[in-house]
Amino acid sequence: MENTLHEKFSKDILLKAYNHMMLAKAMADIYEENRNVTKYVHSTSRGHEAIQLATAYQLKKEDWVSPYYRDESILLGIGFQPYQLMLQLLAKADDPFSGGRSYYSHPSSRDENKPKIIHQSSATGMQTIPTTGVAQGIKYIQDFNLQQFENNPVVVCSLGDNSVTEGEVSEALQFAALHQLPIIFLVQDNEWGISVTKEEARTCDAYDFVAGFEGLGRMRVDGTNFVESFEAMKKAIDFVRAERKPLVVCAKTVLIGHHTSGVRREFYRDEEDLTKHRAKDPGEILRNQLLESGVDEELLKQITKKARLEAEEAFEKAQKAEDPKPETVMQHIFAPTPITEEVGTREPEGGEKIVMVDAAIHAIQELMWKHPEALLYGQDVGERIGGVFRETVTLGKKFGSKRVFNTAIQEAYIIGSTTGMSAVGLKPIVEVQFADYIYPGINQLITEISKSSYLSQGKFPVSNIIRVPIGAYGGGGPYHSGSVESILANIKGIKIAYPSNAADFKGLLKAAYYDPNPVVMLEHKGLYWSKVPGTEDAKTVEPAEDYILPFGKGKIVIEADENQIKKGNTVVVITYGMGVYWAKEAVKNFGGKVEVIDLRTLIPLDEELVFERVKAHGKCIVLTEEQLNNSFAEAFAHRISKNCFKYLDAPVETMGSLDTPAVPINLVLEKEMLPNAEKLTMKIEEMLRY
Repeated sequence: MENTLHEKFSKDILLKAYNHMMLAKAMADIYEENRNVTKYVHSTSRGHEAIQLATAYQLKKEDWVSPYYRDESILLGIGFQPYQLMLQLLAKADDPFSGGRSYYSHPSSRDENKPKIIHQSSATGMQTIPTTGVAQGIKYIQDFNLQQFENNPVVVCSLGDNSVTEGEVSEALQFAALHQLPIIFLVQDNEWGISVTKEEARTCDAYDFVAGFEGLGRMRVDGTNFVESFEAMKKAIDFVRAERKPLVVCAKTVLIGHHTSGVRREFYRDEEDLTKHRAKDPGEILRNQLLESGVDEELLKQITKKARLEAEEAFEKAQKAEDPKPETVMQHIFAPTPITEEVGTREPEGGEKIVMVDAAIHAIQELMWKHPEALLYGQDVGERIGGVFRETVTLGKKFGSKRVFNTAIQEAYIIGSTTGMSAVGLKPIVEVQFADYIYPGINQLITEISKSSYLSQGKFPVSNIIRVPIGAYGGGGPYHSGSVESILANIKGIKIAYPSNAADFKGLLKAAYYDPNPVVMLEHKGLYWSKVPGTEDAKTVEPAEDYILPFGKGKIVIEADENQIKKGNTVVVITYGMGVYWAKEAVKNFGGKVEVIDLRTLIPLDEELVFERVKAHGKCIVLTEEQLNNSFAEAFAHRISKNCFKYLDAPVETMGSLDTPAVPINLVLEKEMLPNAEKLTMKIEEMLRY
């Protein structure tokens, strides 16, 4: 054993690993001994230390790693100190990752001298898509020579074996294999998924599971043995660094600690299982190897003792650190945007009118010519047809298949990958084919994207544009006509635009591009081509290339007569999207008694304009295409009532679709369900009688 170890490893590496293992053990023991102090839920790396350290020691500053919540040994191995980790354990203000907002071992880091770490959630397996997005971004950067690296970057995504059963993991594996991305999926298999055994949860382990993904390499390793793990991870990382191909490493580990401090081992594990796992303690295995190779036992005792003292001192210091100040709770929800004012030429002299769909195509084209970091992907957006609504036509031919390309039917990947793409400095513009199909991507939108800026203290706002064709007309039916803005508006940490005409569309899309935050562009299908009767005004003169329209700025599109306002004979209709055209048609019947406001964006919302105009009129209708109950419109109506109460002459009314579970395909039924100008006319007449 002595010769074998000394031939392959320096004594320093082995003792460094032993020290980190003893440090991880001491930290776990201290947390357990101080349960009254370590009151926030946490996990530790006990049983996983060998594979984690073996991975960490070989990562370079150009690399990216996504540790999951049991990976404190990876963090120790890449250079974070116990005190830094404990600040997060105790949710202190100086927690370097989240400022006291997130759980232990939920890191995020842009440290120039360490591997970079994007924010990822506690939801098991969900980190695979954002992290694969990092690898996708690095490949793009290298393909277009946008950045030079001292070493080819490698991306490591760590996850537990039981999380491999998540569907989103398969989407990530599929994309990585298909596009040959430089990523290692490090699967740590301790045979448990909280209290669920491997026999209950899966038909096979990850190694066998991934066999069907052509182009995805795989290897097994004993993750409790540092020597074997180090050799395996060196081979894996060297391979990916040189060959730029994906790999799955399946590391067999043990669970010595609790699942978490809140789900304790005695709740669900018997002594036989615990004994089996303790017998493979990585620290004991390495200790015995060191002793057999001639290392003095007293030295190992001193290392163990020193590690305990270091952990105790760090824990005592962390306890004394300050808690976050209450006034910081609203910080970092959004990153500051540079786009705050309307700029550029909205109506160039001699300009031609264009339809909304062309406004989007032209805006993206102008951005992609100017910014090589911009790219577009989604289902059917490539050169062959350019989107099912022809909303990306010509772009694939102009920019090539590496910048405009089709994806599989993977809404979760399409949306979630933008997290990683953004982290490496790219600007992904992606598309979900219909609003009705955004639901598979909602998990990534809520769990990863919306929280990234807030939980990383502003280090990783996700800068993306998610295009979503939306709305009903012409018998599109129940799965191609839905409205989803209320669901999206409930997601804190994203922005939502809903333009009603070509000029607004182009200006808002430009603003979305330069905004460092996640943006959903809701694009009404019935307005794309102005084919729906009454929507001719959706065509506008095309703004100049320099035109940008900031979010949060509504517009009065129809003004009421000032004399009628003074007499109290007016009502203001607050709407967006197709509602603008129902309102414009209805207004024709009232001779200056109706004002119409187009919100243009739903988050942020121009409450200042709305409240000002409601106070002037005293009567208000919030008009939406969505079903009304529990909707964005009803919530906004409440805020209007609260803020304008003493100025109101009548209750704030809402108008929307009937509360059916879906939009029926039959045209007669569709018409009955949806609002229209006639129905709005009757509502306005009712309001004016107050």
